[in-house]
Amino acid sequence: MELWQQLLKDSITDPETLRRFFPCDSDAIFRVSRTYPMGINPYVLSLIKQPGDPVWRQVVPCAPEIDPSFSGMADPLDEENLSPVPNLVHKYPDRVLFLVASRCASYCRFCTRKRKVGTSRFSVTQETLRQGIEYIRAHDTIHDVLLSGGDPLLLADEMLAAVLEKLRAIKHVGIIRIGSRVPSFLPQRITPGFVSLLKKFHPLYINTHFNHPQELTPEAATACRRLADAGIPLGCQTVLLKGINDSARTLTTLFRTLVTLRVRPYYLFQMDTVQGAGHFQTPVSSGIAIMKKLIGHLSGMCVPTFALDAPGGGGKIPLTPAYVTTMQPELVFTNYQGKQYRYPAQPDAHHG
Repeated sequence: MELWQQLLKDSITDPETLRRFFPCDSDAIFRVSRTYPMGINPYVLSLIKQPGDPVWRQVVPCAPEIDPSFSGMADPLDEENLSPVPNLVHKYPDRVLFLVASRCASYCRFCTRKRKVGTSRFSVTQETLRQGIEYIRAHDTIHDVLLSGGDPLLLADEMLAAVLEKLRAIKHVGIIRIGSRVPSFLPQRITPGFVSLLKKFHPLYINTHFNHPQELTPEAATACRRLADAGIPLGCQTVLLKGINDSARTLTTLFRTLVTLRVRPYYLFQMDTVQGAGHFQTPVSSGIAIMKKLIGHLSGMCVPTFALDAPGGGGKIPLTPAYVTTMQPELVFTNYQGKQYRYPAQPDAHHG
């Protein structure tokens, strides 16, 4: 058994085991985990400095998850109704989301799919994989496939290779992306041998998920370096979370460090309106204010797009600070310092 597999096997799934390491509200954890499972592998546990810190809040169940006063939707992105076959979501014309794994390295308390990830309500089988591949093969408008779950990088090498081989054999599929939190929550999985397997399927992209600088360990850096050295472009999708990373200072440190690891900050997401995670939600205005403090003060390479995924399956909507004050007869705008500038709204006809 490889180290990463042993770490998964040793994951903490009950409050009594967690109490051996940290004091905790055992009753609340027990009640919540009957609905939304807990899974904290020993590596993630090692990232926690004290109860209530940014990593603790991301992975340890708490009473607000089952508090009925917090509104939210079980399936905020309407994925079930956008699934023509099991575990495949076809929302955009040219790309699909293909759920190929049902397990995660550790279970995030704010997960969009917390209704089913890690439970018997989510099953990935050879039959669901076959149906997904057949659907993609039958629709030649699909050029881009995003593998997600659960976490695809937790599949056994041979199973992941089989999925990637089948997708690569479909001529109209040009891009394969993998959404994974493994580089941040189980970097031991990213071994040289595993990276050699992945690089056979270029062009292959990985969007990983770091939410706080506390997750940027030497192990995570090694995992990202190995993937980047293999020619796999890395992006990061960060979720804006109340009390965890909802400050420009925290995100500046996170995004600057990610770029040094060759991970491009890709999206900063306004949290989905998911049931059981309302206590993490921030006002949209907070995210826009944070973006205004990042733009111009950080290299463009370090600044992600702030976006929300529209409830009901409407797709991703960029949320950008307003800089333009007037469009006609000329463009009047302020820069990141608040200084006003002007630009011709229309090309000069004499120089057309």
